[in-house]
This record gives sequence, C-alpha cells and structure tokens, in this order.
Amino acid sequence: MHHFTRSIAEQDPTIHALLEKELHRLGTTLQLIPSENFASKAVLAATGSIASNKYAEGYPGRRYYEGNEYIDQMEQLAIDRAKLLFGAEYANVQPLSGGPANMCVYEAFLQEGETVLSMDLAQGGHLTHGAMVNFSGKKYRFVHYPVDPVTHRIDMHTVREVALREKPRMIVCGASAYPRLIDFSAFRAIADEVGAYLFADVSHISGLIVAGVHPNPLPFADVVTTTTHKTLRGPRGALILSRQEFAKALDSAVFPRIQAGPHQNMIVAKAVAFHEAMQPEFRQYAEQVVANAKVLAEALTEKGYTLTTGGTDNHLMVVNVAAKGMTGSEAASTLAKTGMVTNKNMIPYDTASPFVTSGVRLGTPAMTSRGMQEADMQHIATWMDRALSARDRADALLAIRQEIEEHLASFPIYDSYA
Repeated sequence: MHHFTRSIAEQDPTIHALLEKELHRLGTTLQLIPSENFASKAVLAATGSIASNKYAEGYPGRRYYEGNEYIDQMEQLAIDRAKLLFGAEYANVQPLSGGPANMCVYEAFLQEGETVLSMDLAQGGHLTHGAMVNFSGKKYRFVHYPVDPVTHRIDMHTVREVALREKPRMIVCGASAYPRLIDFSAFRAIADEVGAYLFADVSHISGLIVAGVHPNPLPFADVVTTTTHKTLRGPRGALILSRQEFAKALDSAVFPRIQAGPHQNMIVAKAVAFHEAMQPEFRQYAEQVVANAKVLAEALTEKGYTLTTGGTDNHLMVVNVAAKGMTGSEAASTLAKTGMVTNKNMIPYDTASPFVTSGVRLGTPAMTSRGMQEADMQHIATWMDRALSARDRADALLAIRQEIEEHLASFPIYDSYA
C-alpha cells in the first residue's frame, strides 16, 4: 500500500494533502456513525491493487474478456468465503453497493408495480425500501409496517395484519436505524402465510450475524443483501446471498441487467474482509461492539436521555434529544464541534421534518475497531451530555474537544497513508 500512496504525494500533492487531513480528522475525532467503520490495512491495500486494471464482465469461467484466469480464482474465493461465512448456498459478490444490490433483488423477484411490504422509512427503514424519491418507490408499490407507538419495536401482529390486508409479493425486513434483534423466523411465517418472498437487508448487522451475536436470516429468507463496509469491516460494496434455486435469476439481474463490468479490486478486498471475518478475533470484536453499545445506551439513559425502544441489542441506538429541548440537527452539529461525529435521525412518529429530526443516531463499530471498551463508552456518554448541555458555549465545547483528542491519542489509527 505504502508505495502506491507515496506515489499520490509525488503525482498529486493536492489530493495527498486532503487525504492527510482526512486521516487527521479520523484520528482526532470519535466516529460514532453506526454505518461507518475502519477497514484494515490489508482491505485498503486490496482496494488499491492491480485487480483494478481488469475488465471481467460475466462470472468466473464465463467471462466476455480473455485474461481472467487469476481474477476468476480471486472472485471464486470471495464467493466461497461469503457462502461459508453466512451459511449460504449461493453468493454474488459483484454488486457495487447496497442500493444496486437491492435493485438487483427486486429485478430478479418482482414485476414492475407489484406490492412490497417494508418497514416504515420514517421509523427505521432504508431509502431503497420504497422511498418515493428512490427507484424502489417509483417502480414498485410499497406498503409499510409501522413500529409500536409505545415501545417503538416491530410488532409482528401488526406486520401480519398489514400483510394479510395488502397481500404483498415480497416482504422486506432489515433496517438502517432499528436497535433491536429482528425475528427472521416470525417474518418467514408471515411470508409463507401470504405467499410472499422474504427479503432480508442486513447491511447494518451482517458483521454481528457472522460473529453469532445476532440471528442469521439465511435459514429463513429467500434472499439476503448486505453492504460489506459497515459492521463487516470490508471495502465499500455489497453482497447478495440466496438459495441455489434463485441463482440464475439473481446472476442475470446483476449482470447484464443492472451492472456491466464488476469492480474486481473491490471484489478482492471483499475476499480479504471475509477471510478476516472468519478469524476468532473478529468474533471478539463483534461481541465488544454489542457490549460497548449496551454500556453507552445505559450511560445515556442514566443521564436522562430517552432512547428509541429504551436501549439496544445491536451496534446502534437512536437518542431522542427533543426531550432535552433541541432538534436532532442542532444536537449533531453541536457534537461535531467537540469531535463527536454522529448523524441526525428521525425517531418513530417524529413530528419534526427529516431535515431537522428529533434524534441522533449513534453506533459503536468504528470506535470498537480502534480498541475502545466499556470504560471509554462511559467517557463518551459524559462528553455527550456535557456538550449538549453547553451547546451555546464555544469555550466549553472546545475544552471537550481537547479532552477527546487527548483520549484518542491512546487509540492510534493507521500509521500513515504516506
């Protein structure tokens, strides 16, 4: 990796200087966005590898270009490792990211205009689960199940009621801001009752799944997608998992219907990440992610904050800041001034707009990758409470920022990109 990045400094000092600034930003701030993580040096090296140079339209052994004998072996390794890691009969490692992967799934299983049941987007669902500004909402008829108004948890009785009423062709489970375990077997039972396919988008929780700290959807879902860059700690990209009976439909949906040339450098990086995720250290990592999230959630609750669903079972939490007299956007920008990087997020039944919101979303994957444990989560909760209480005082926010930078010196990130 190092000689390639040295060459950036020689060829393009402007970009190199910006990369150095980004490295400094990452090193001196708390990355608390639950969808973010730190890929290993090996994964980063693979993304910048010579595999970037090759066109490989098609699949291993069935390419439209010559010269793919080693690329085929690398992609096959990525496929085999993904299948082993998740316990799947079929894997496609070519999707460029989560949105395209989900698009490929809908293309393989649905006709335009068919009904799909998914989680309410304002309550934790994802853009590609039927938002009207997204291709999914334009091309298919999405209906939604809400969370319980009091507990903010998915209520399977409600899901069943909506499914029986709407008779969807597909049910989507999986979320981008849901802090509790998802009961895939209960979703399967409802899908069977109404004759629907079950699609699990586990982009957020796949690292927890492969480590055994969250239930695995593979025994229950017809098809599963995940990004590879969140809790799985790989490169930016995605993965489709399914049963052999759907292999042909999914392969042809990915190529040639949605994508053409796959990004082989990212596929090689996925193979490296899957290998890393098979090691005992990764299981320890995922267990620590969950342990850290529970401690952070409990510490914030003790300080008087209300959390969606009252806590967390996974890597993330959504904190209601409206009760403290501020909006999610105010809270997120205040925290950013102290070096705590979060994102504003709607809470279930939010009365504020998506651009303002009443909550902030936090997660532990990235800071756990840097070696943080339970005691550090207590510090983070204290810093957050102090920052939000002193949001109008620049001097107080600066003091917290300095404390955070000093604390982070004990958790070195990468040596350097240079």
